[in-house]
Amino acid sequence: MNNYAFIDSQNLNLAIQDLGWKLDFKKFRVFLKDKYKVSKAYLFVGFIAENEKMYSSLTDAGYVVIFKPTLDKNGIIKGNCDAELVLQCMIEFNKFDKAIIVSGDGDFHCLVEYLVEKKKLLKIGIPSKRHYSSLLRKFTKDFFYISDYKNKLQYGITRTKKSKKSNQKKTAPTKKTVEIKKTAKKGMAKKRGEHSFRHRHLR
Repeated sequence: MNNYAFIDSQNLNLAIQDLGWKLDFKKFRVFLKDKYKVSKAYLFVGFIAENEKMYSSLTDAGYVVIFKPTLDKNGIIKGNCDAELVLQCMIEFNKFDKAIIVSGDGDFHCLVEYLVEKKKLLKIGIPSKRHYSSLLRKFTKDFFYISDYKNKLQYGITRTKKSKKSNQKKTAPTKKTVEIKKTAKKGMAKKRGEHSFRHRHLR
């Protein structure tokens, strides 16, 4: 299968942060590849110059990063990438078998509907169960919730493999240990004998 993912990074980021944790995008790329056979993942981002190092790391992690110029309105950065995501999906339409749309934004309702009609929708990645557009609810059978995979995808959490049970045999007791045990048993037997003797003669 040759599947593509189209990821609304702003919606994904804000939804996960609202849940109180941070998504590890490198782990997420591996997750998409392993679970859904995603060969190409487009990540749509509002460009901010001071974040260039982060953008490079996202590219290294395997994403195709698509930028949109941002606007600063009274200190609030605006960089909605909805149109870019839809456009890129249509440009690539004949190159992929199935598409995954990662967003809970209802603005993608028409895109999802078209992909379903053309039998090209694989899944919709909803960042949070708490909040997503009601316009997408008719497609719930195609949902997967990214928040359900917190243990796998959380930034800063390293998953360790469960330790295997040791197959080593118990070490055989040494000769000294055996002698100590025998001496202890003899001592206990002697005490029991003395106690029995005293008990018989005191009656």
